[in-house]
Amino acid sequence: MESDSSPKKWNLKEQRNTYLQWFSIADEDGDGRLTGNDALKFFAMSNLSKPELKQVWAIADSKRQGYLGFYEFMTAMQLVSLAQAGNEISQDTISNADLERLQPPTMEGLAKKLKKHSGSKSESAIVACHPAESPIPASWFNSKSGKKIPLKSVTSIVDGLKKSYIEKLRPLEKTYQFQDFVSPLLTSSDFDAKPMVMLLGQYSTGKTTFIKHLLKTSYPGAHIGPEPTTDRFVVITSGPDERCIPGNTIAVQADMPYSGLSSFGTAFLSKFECSQMPHPLLEHVTFVDTPGVLSGEKQRTQRSYDFTGVTSWFAAKCDLILLLFDPHKLDISDEFKRVIGSLRGHDDKIRIVLNKADQVDAQQLMRVYGALLWSLGKVLNTPEVMRVYIGSFNDKPIRETAAGPLGMELFQKEQDDLLSDLNDIPKKACDRRINEFVKRARAAKVHAHIVSHLKKEMPALMGKAKAQQKLLDSLDEQFAKVQKELHLPPGDFPSVEEYRELLSSYNFDKFEKLRPKMVQGVDDMLAYDIPELLKKFRNPYD
Repeated sequence: MESDSSPKKWNLKEQRNTYLQWFSIADEDGDGRLTGNDALKFFAMSNLSKPELKQVWAIADSKRQGYLGFYEFMTAMQLVSLAQAGNEISQDTISNADLERLQPPTMEGLAKKLKKHSGSKSESAIVACHPAESPIPASWFNSKSGKKIPLKSVTSIVDGLKKSYIEKLRPLEKTYQFQDFVSPLLTSSDFDAKPMVMLLGQYSTGKTTFIKHLLKTSYPGAHIGPEPTTDRFVVITSGPDERCIPGNTIAVQADMPYSGLSSFGTAFLSKFECSQMPHPLLEHVTFVDTPGVLSGEKQRTQRSYDFTGVTSWFAAKCDLILLLFDPHKLDISDEFKRVIGSLRGHDDKIRIVLNKADQVDAQQLMRVYGALLWSLGKVLNTPEVMRVYIGSFNDKPIRETAAGPLGMELFQKEQDDLLSDLNDIPKKACDRRINEFVKRARAAKVHAHIVSHLKKEMPALMGKAKAQQKLLDSLDEQFAKVQKELHLPPGDFPSVEEYRELLSSYNFDKFEKLRPKMVQGVDDMLAYDIPELLKKFRNPYD
């Protein structure tokens, strides 16, 4: 059963055809998603115990979507077959198995169902009926806010989040103009987007080389050199062919989650592009390469767009943010300081990478590491120490003369740890999406309270301009008043200075009064709907 190589299971045509027929029987409603109830009936035919089937589901639904697509179902069947042969049910077992020789599992009573089912659908019809993702929820966003979506249409955790957003959160955001202050309204593609990893750092710290190292190849439009070669934001994603798509085109594509970038204008979109290529890693993760952060004299040159605003926008969408340094570029410039400041609220996503560490010897590296932590401590304003990965992330062999045998071992372990962190991203994507959704809901609720409070404090008739200016000047006091009255956590409140700047262009008198029913709807969503959703789509064998 064991083999040194792991053949790609998706190329096993004979197994695929067999499992397509099985999948069409298991997926009773034909929506391309095998939910818990469907699985309970079908998997029972394997005669495996409940703990064994619980483990099968946990591995097959590693992304915790709450359902199995066809390929996840195929993985589950292979695990069942291995378990019936007496193997341990684990990720390592299936990774090391010779899948080309693995026979389909024994399913009691399935032959009778197949006979009954045969002739009703051709293989091509089954394939057509079982897409990887259901396109139906995308049409929900075209409907008016607050429209009720039938519960039977919700077949995954992400669908449930979409339903909650459209019915309860989006109406609140629109009423209190949340999209103008914090973040654009969400679209279907924002929920369905692949996990993203953004790389930030000064020029020549190895951001583009790092991506090339992970992909083991260059991507379309990549430029590498000691000078600032990447002069634009580049999204590297999967596609049928190798090509570069201009920013203005990406921003209007409904199936891509970048429409919100239109708010930064043409000056930014001309410095933004999508690099598309077929690659197995890009099927699961999207990378965001960024222009080098300016330092020294270069800081005097102003960019034509809001660089800090764009990095903040991407930070909210990303699952992981890598800050790259090299031993000769430890200084944190004013622009880099602003960029790191814009990552406020996303501390859990940040990882520090000390790249090109083989350019110094072990003693110098120890001092460089200490200097880096000292510099970061002043900027991040946190008592906790960030995780720092040390290594040389490029295709060249590590310079053993500088690193020494101890350094070689250290770099290898650090690289393995970082790759493990990156490999976990797709598995944690659904959890991250829930986390970001809850964070957004809390921010929208606080925003509604702030805006409605400012409206309430305005006089009915005279002296409105003077009253508005007074409220702006004492905005920190107004925040404290709202927080105290409503017992809201201080950590949920935005930056006073940023809000003061944004509010200065609005007429407070035209803001909406507080609508308690609408706010209560969001509270109920957080307290009841989301926990119920997670319970509904948890492992069916729990």
